[in-house]
Amino acid sequence: QGTQYRSEEVMAWLNGREVTISMSRRGNCWDNACAESFFALLKKEWTKPLGTIERSDMGDEVRYYIDEFYPKMRRHM
Repeated sequence: QGTQYRSEEVMAWLNGREVTISMSRRGNCWDNACAESFFALLKKEWTKPLGTIERSDMGDEVRYYIDEFYPKMRRHM
């Protein structure tokens, strides 16, 4: 709900990359609970134990976590 998302320049940049903007309702922290939980697990389980690594290697690790590890180890019913 920040003003940066109303900027024409920012909107053009996001639209050019086919990014869908999603903002929760004002004062409702639960709208984002699933994403917050996922990113907390990603950081705690995967990226923090890696320590300092190259940016490209971190990208590979995050892709592996999202595509391989998370769906198999954290299946949701």
